[in-house]
Amino acid sequence: MRRCALVLTFAALAAWAAPAKPQVTFTTSLGSFTVELEPEAAPATVANFLYYVRHGQYPGTTFHRVIPTFMVQGGGITAGGTEKAARAPVRNEARQAAAKGLRNVRGSIAMARRGDPDSATCQFYVNVVDNPGLDYPSPDGYGYCVFGRVVKGMDTVDRIRAVPTGPGNQPLTPVLITAAAEVKAGS
Repeated sequence: MRRCALVLTFAALAAWAAPAKPQVTFTTSLGSFTVELEPEAAPATVANFLYYVRHGQYPGTTFHRVIPTFMVQGGGITAGGTEKAARAPVRNEARQAAAKGLRNVRGSIAMARRGDPDSATCQFYVNVVDNPGLDYPSPDGYGYCVFGRVVKGMDTVDRIRAVPTGPGNQPLTPVLITAAAEVKAGS
């Protein structure tokens, strides 16, 4: 009995000492999925992403680039095809995220960027297959920063992955993000 109480005490202390990792649920026209973020591995990236979540960036945007053998990308383009305004880019943290074990594997979420390694703003992608060529250092010497993973609803991501696309890998029928909200602890 005393040993059981001791184990429960240590378990309670461990739960208290380790803060829960932030989670965000995306609701889309094809279902919802939840990502768990890794602020210890990519603190500036996670803070940037949560800023956009908290300030309503994502509702009304689409998954505008869908490549079923690669990834699904969204977060910055509206259903009408216009790019939403974004803040200044965040510094690429792919190197430190990789050092903490984060990789571009199926189900991971990472920042989309242009050729400039420090050009990521609000757009993100979810890997639908393992993409080791995107990991730090990748061919460009920088890589793409993974900052979390899908913990619920990968079936929704797979539905997005399967939509018919046209030129530029754009879905023929827009896949709309209708909500993006932080998951409250204990939910």
